[in-house]
Amino acid sequence: MRTRTKICGITRPEDALAAARAGVDAIGLVFYEPSPRCVTLERAVAVAEALPAFVTLTGLFVNPDRMLVEQVLSRVPLDLLQFHGDESPDFCSQFHRRWIKAIRVRERADIEQGFNVWGQASGLLVDAYDPERYGGTGQRFDWSVIPERRPIPLILAGGLDATNVAEAIHQVRPWGVDVSGGVEASDQPGGASPAGSRAVMKGIKDAAKITEFLSEVNSVNQTD
Repeated sequence: MRTRTKICGITRPEDALAAARAGVDAIGLVFYEPSPRCVTLERAVAVAEALPAFVTLTGLFVNPDRMLVEQVLSRVPLDLLQFHGDESPDFCSQFHRRWIKAIRVRERADIEQGFNVWGQASGLLVDAYDPERYGGTGQRFDWSVIPERRPIPLILAGGLDATNVAEAIHQVRPWGVDVSGGVEASDQPGGASPAGSRAVMKGIKDAAKITEFLSEVNSVNQTD
């Protein structure tokens, strides 16, 4: 089975195009104001207009009110909705769009409950648990807790990058992988941290990292 790939937290048309040229299946736009990757409606429209055919445009929301989702849908041609908060299945289902539900994982029971509660979803996205954040932590969790029985497609997120995505696919066999921080640009050398590492520029993607990430995914897809 071919593993699909989504690049989330796109904020610029040029990054959407870089992802499409690398062969991504989907991109994500964040409509959650506390996120540093949040986009305005005007920027979301610009990204959508630059996106070529056959790339799924996804809108990410965290505990939105109905009016916000409807406002976005009235301006941005989203193909898929992604909910990262405490939304109910009924709330997620009311917009006449396919949707996926993200959950934060501490143990296997979290995923099993997720399959039971959000069985109407087009997919269940599993991410690392953080008590203060709904996602975008850049942290991975223990993949061994992911059950083999999956009533709906499972999408793996959390701390993925080109150095570990092949391992993740081999171990988990997800329907898809979702990456954001793992393909983002770093600041200039002058902005390096005391430890010598460069800070991630949240929302600004690195075309070379996107290409490398997709290459690693494809290397597994081609050998399986």
